[in-house]
Amino acid sequence: MKIAGVQMDITLRDNAGNVSRMIDHLSVTARDGVGLTIFPECAVPGYCFSSLQEALPYAESMDGRSVGQMAAACRELNTHAVFGMLERDGDRVFNVAVLAGPRGVEAVYRKVHLPYLGIDMFTTPGDRPFAVHEVNGLRIGMLICYDAAFPEAARSLALLGADLIVLPTNWPPGAELMASCSIPCRAMENQVYFAAVNRVGEEQGFTFIGESSLCAPHGQVLARASGSSAAVITAEVDPLRSRQKRIVRVPDKHIIDRMADRRPEMYGLLVEPHHLSSPRVDYQGQP
Repeated sequence: MKIAGVQMDITLRDNAGNVSRMIDHLSVTARDGVGLTIFPECAVPGYCFSSLQEALPYAESMDGRSVGQMAAACRELNTHAVFGMLERDGDRVFNVAVLAGPRGVEAVYRKVHLPYLGIDMFTTPGDRPFAVHEVNGLRIGMLICYDAAFPEAARSLALLGADLIVLPTNWPPGAELMASCSIPCRAMENQVYFAAVNRVGEEQGFTFIGESSLCAPHGQVLARASGSSAAVITAEVDPLRSRQKRIVRVPDKHIIDRMADRRPEMYGLLVEPHHLSSPRVDYQGQP
């Protein structure tokens, strides 16, 4: 399957305009033979809301207008898309990634790990287990932004059988090494394709760094966008390559399998509640 990542600017509080621009991009990528197009985190409403009350009018249910328009476009174009938005569920708001296709909404992922930043200061942590969804024979797992800083999240999706992990994101300054180092690492250590799609532009004084990338299972960067410009990047994904976890570098002498060689019985500490507290520090690391 050919996949694409759309690194675009987003206008805060302009759901209709942002969706219209996404559909324009989707029309182009679908025409170019792309089977899955990935858009940034919170691509529908924007990210830098200063309160839950401010964000509420721009959070929508899964049967709302924005999802309906994206699903209709996927149906018309016979393609799939992953895009970020705010989901309103009663009194709760979740930062979500939606997988839409010709059959409508096929999956919704609610962001599990929330940083103290933007709308995530006010959203509810994701309450559903990690899951993998099949699209035309390709097994897709979804994460959002800060989730990539937690190796357990990507590993969980790999253990569930993901061929491709998609990461809509809104990386601000300070996340440069996440873009350049962590994404290839997550791909390599899990033997999966990894697509991290960031945005560009500015909101409420925050400038977003771009640096979207599509990585192969060994960690090679197949495509990367520049930091400051809108761009569309594409790559071919072969699920057979991601499913070959046993890597033979020298027959009978150098063989690794990062799934089979795991020692889960030694990892109990990872699922214990943490009891450590850290002093708040500024960006220079000073208390």
